[in-house]
Amino acid sequence: MPENDLPENETHLPESGGKVWHRYVAIGDSFTEGMSDADPTRANGYIGWADRLAGHLATVAHEAGGDLSYANLAVRGRLLADVIGPQLDAALALGPDLVSMVGGGNDILRPKADLDAIAARLEAAVVRLRAAGADVLVATPTDPEGAPLLRHLRGRHAIHSANIFSIAQQHGCYVINQWGMDALKDFRLWSEDRIHMTSEGHRRVALNALSALGHPTDRADWSTPLPPLPPVGRREATAANAAWARTHLAPWVQRRLRGESSGDTVTAKRPELIPVEPAARRP
Repeated sequence: MPENDLPENETHLPESGGKVWHRYVAIGDSFTEGMSDADPTRANGYIGWADRLAGHLATVAHEAGGDLSYANLAVRGRLLADVIGPQLDAALALGPDLVSMVGGGNDILRPKADLDAIAARLEAAVVRLRAAGADVLVATPTDPEGAPLLRHLRGRHAIHSANIFSIAQQHGCYVINQWGMDALKDFRLWSEDRIHMTSEGHRRVALNALSALGHPTDRADWSTPLPPLPPVGRREATAANAAWARTHLAPWVQRRLRGESSGDTVTAKRPELIPVEPAARRP
């Protein structure tokens, strides 16, 4: 059989030694939807780390003589029940060979969150995916040290990170280690709402993900923190925190009290597998 006449879904290893995927599906919440990484080609649309990763994986597939199709089922505000429920069911129906699954972040914000139960549900979802023949990419949360609100939940985030690593080790998953990305502790990589990353933050996470999947990257490019800024005075910091609370925290609390979500009227931006153009290699 000629080298380029590969059977459908056959994995072909490039010179880098990393694996090649052809059917990538992303499930999750606003992080995977890509919020705050604006897409200039679509009104109110977002790009995000998963879309950027798909471009990189398409390049890998193209260099190996194949291609990549990609679907993104993530919707902002979704809890784990939706991510590993309807989204997971829809993902499996697409027959993926790679699924990124990032969920539970909204759940652990709840005062009575059961971290052990969240981990057990995530593990059950991983088992389903692995049994279907898909590789799985998961992600730890970021370290919220220094974040005005979330720093009080640092212990929860640390436990959730440990659970993610344990599940990955047990079931052979790939892990995006955001907890270890010191660069993400810099507020300049976060949007004004302090919850979603800027385009630069998403770009860096996409490269972290590509590295986690076994493909070479310029680690310094995505892991090195930005140059330090002069310290901010207490008065300026207090004023900035107050403005953030009025503009972003208060509406979030009000939605919670009304039992509403920012994603109640939002549907998946890419519900079907669609071929992806290879991303340009960075020099």
